[in-house]
Amino acid sequence: MSYAISRPDQGLAAALQQRIDTKTKPLGALGRLEGLARQIGLIQQTLSPELRRPQMLVFAGDHGAAKAGVSAYPQDVTWQMVENFLAGGAAINVFARQMGMGLSVVDAGVAHDFGPRPGLIDAKLGAGTANYLEAPAMDAATRDAALARGRELARQLAADGSNVVGFGEMGIGNTAAASLITHCLTGAELATVIGRGTGLDDAGMERKRALLARAVARGGRPADPLAVLAEYGGFEIAMMAGAMLGAAEAKMLLLIDGFIVTSALLVAHRVAPDILDYCVFAHRSHEQGHAVQLAHLAAEPLVQLDLRLGEGTGAALAYPLVEAAVNFLNGMASFESAGVSTRD
Repeated sequence: MSYAISRPDQGLAAALQQRIDTKTKPLGALGRLEGLARQIGLIQQTLSPELRRPQMLVFAGDHGAAKAGVSAYPQDVTWQMVENFLAGGAAINVFARQMGMGLSVVDAGVAHDFGPRPGLIDAKLGAGTANYLEAPAMDAATRDAALARGRELARQLAADGSNVVGFGEMGIGNTAAASLITHCLTGAELATVIGRGTGLDDAGMERKRALLARAVARGGRPADPLAVLAEYGGFEIAMMAGAMLGAAEAKMLLLIDGFIVTSALLVAHRVAPDILDYCVFAHRSHEQGHAVQLAHLAAEPLVQLDLRLGEGTGAALAYPLVEAAVNFLNGMASFESAGVSTRD
């Protein structure tokens, strides 16, 4: 499976920088917003970028290893939280409403039958993955189906007029899967990328470390990112990686949330390295492996709020900064138009 992703044409970079530099401010005074404005202008190949129909996609899936004790919460919480999303009661619902973002929940593989529901996209590949302590989480055909379905979802968003997509997830046990993916794809020691997830105590952390070490002893550390995804990934992580690749193909802006979302990006990045030009890293998660991921990708997040909820909450909270970058570029006066003297 190949993806048509390439770096945005840099021919407009000088003109965008000139436009930024001649706004009524000292050079560089808007800091990171200036680079963000330039990035969005290059993605859209215009001096006057627009943000259209921003959308959050929250991918949900269950993990076979969850029943072995890699999480502080029972597996049923996955489907119960999906119900909470559909009822509008979760943090991501609150933040998406506040930011004026659309929100869809993607059932990539939850062990529950929801039936047709408004706001739910049925993309179920099964009732959760296999237990990677005993066998690969999914076979290659299922992994490829997940990638293809995610790609299709992103293409549909673009066809519907969206050019901004934020990524979120829900799946009990998915910080463990993200730790394994991060270990394999960054080369970091496994212990440095295992965190407390939903709130494991010290005994729970010891159990999680032992279980993940056992998983690696079984499945190894494949060099191929798609093999890593099949060994240890979740249906939601795989489908999210496909959606990221599809969104970058459509030249959308990708809002990257925390640890689990960035594990999907690690896979997508290995498949198509130029995807990073389309990514805005929303925040630095409190989950310790996220700092490892960000360093590996040489990524600088917009904010650090000690978030560790997931759901795409960090992506939604960062969206107003993306809006601010576009708005200053389009709406702020230049020295010439405002009749303000420039520095000598």
